[in-house]
Amino acid sequence: MFSSKWAASAAALTLLVTGAAAAPAAALSPASSPTPAAPVVRPSGEHVLHVDYQVQETGYWCGPAATRIALSARGIYRSQADLAAELGTHTGGTDWIGQVTRVLSSYVGWYETKEMPDDPPTQAQKDLLWNDIVLDIDNGYPIVANIVAPPGNQPPGYPPDQTIYHYFTVIGYNDTDRTVLIADPASFSGNQIYWLSFDQLASLIPPKGYSA
Repeated sequence: MFSSKWAASAAALTLLVTGAAAAPAAALSPASSPTPAAPVVRPSGEHVLHVDYQVQETGYWCGPAATRIALSARGIYRSQADLAAELGTHTGGTDWIGQVTRVLSSYVGWYETKEMPDDPPTQAQKDLLWNDIVLDIDNGYPIVANIVAPPGNQPPGYPPDQTIYHYFTVIGYNDTDRTVLIADPASFSGNQIYWLSFDQLASLIPPKGYSA
């Protein structure tokens, strides 16, 4: 899906490179020659957002807690109980990532639901996920991911003999080693904020989706 956020970013980049159309070009003296514009280079390495982390308050409030963590990066602080009511979370959890997108968008706009139905994901789906992470984190918006973590493919500390259906928040990335920083409201075995490889994150989301 072509996102309006990507269109806006492309327009901003075009303006940055070409300059304002209304401004007249400065005349060059005969002895001068054009100086090539320096490329815009984004520093590589870690890009991390500040958030207010909380452990989920019930066994089924991972959706509200992950949503709260994401909103805190924008300076918005809601209780998990309030967000559970807004999300429609019940004792079985939060049914669909689109509910998270709806609530996030009601506060800050920006967010769209991205589905990843193919398991394993296609290369195009993985490329979109990485691009969404970079775009969102660079603009100050965490990503909320709905994951399925079976035995043999789990983040650190997860119960190794169970398949865990869960929500957590992506709050940073490192484009040097292609890792992502996770704020995990479950706090399994005390693992609250940790790095995952991007490839593992991409393998955990199908057949669910994410809010970006």
